[in-house]
Amino acid sequence: MAQKTSKWAVIAVGGNALIKDPQHKTVQDQYRAAKETMHHIADMIEQGWEIAIGHGNGPQVGFILRRSEIAEKVAGMHPVPLDACGADSQGAIGYAFQQNLYNEFKRRGMKKSVATVVTQVLVDRNDPAFQNPTKPIGSFMDEAEARQRADSDGWAVVEDAGRGWRRVVPSPYPQRIVEMEAVRKLIESGVITITVGGGGIPVIENEEGDLEGVAAVIDKDHASALLARRLGVDLFIISTSVEYVYLDFRQPDQRPLREATVAEMERYISEGHFAKGSMLPKIEAAIYYLRYGGKEVVITDPPNVPRALRGETGTRIVP
Repeated sequence: MAQKTSKWAVIAVGGNALIKDPQHKTVQDQYRAAKETMHHIADMIEQGWEIAIGHGNGPQVGFILRRSEIAEKVAGMHPVPLDACGADSQGAIGYAFQQNLYNEFKRRGMKKSVATVVTQVLVDRNDPAFQNPTKPIGSFMDEAEARQRADSDGWAVVEDAGRGWRRVVPSPYPQRIVEMEAVRKLIESGVITITVGGGGIPVIENEEGDLEGVAAVIDKDHASALLARRLGVDLFIISTSVEYVYLDFRQPDQRPLREATVAEMERYISEGHFAKGSMLPKIEAAIYYLRYGGKEVVITDPPNVPRALRGETGTRIVP
């Protein structure tokens, strides 16, 4: 059994980390991208860390939804609800992660186990997010396609941080991880655990107190921060597409942020440095974790995770 005296971490891997560019979207492409990311995470595990891995699923859920729409129109197949799409993506991405970690452990002679937990996350059915959809899902579109989908399918669409157009759905705040105790027991047993995939499958409690899935997407960074808080981990890593958090991102005078406190990050938020569809939820998740007893957050890209652990790169946020 892994005692709590060992080092525990939660690492949140972005769904876009599995898609290198628009020309590499296939399942095989995503598997190869997962292989690279899991190689870097295995480096961390080899150093003695017990890890829970969260991940995004926005593009993957978009693909599942698109297949469902085409199958319905062409062959009369039943559509797949959004919560079931989330469950499908948890299984598929978890499979890619756990197989690549298994192979990494085998190559390194490490006796470690890895498991994926299909994870439900409770949200408040009265959350105002249901009246204001904001969470981007699916692949990027140009403006013409986005307008067409809004007209034909009733999608809410927005321009996303200069990267293209996305569909948006409600993003209620995570309240409770339903499978929390199962995840805790796995990690205590030394099992690397993949959980809260895509932020978790959003569920509400009905009048009888039973769980029901809802058509929404929970932000994976917020869910991973809740996971990190509930597990009481020593480190929360947010793995994204950039080596650092930048101030004045994509401006001529952009500059990397190497270390900051919660108060400093809150000031940068008020100054408008972080885009809603990209870096802002990551910073908000970091602040949440640190406010509730967290020790340290590191934000960087997958190849630089081992260097960031040594303090050589990445953005470090402390209380």
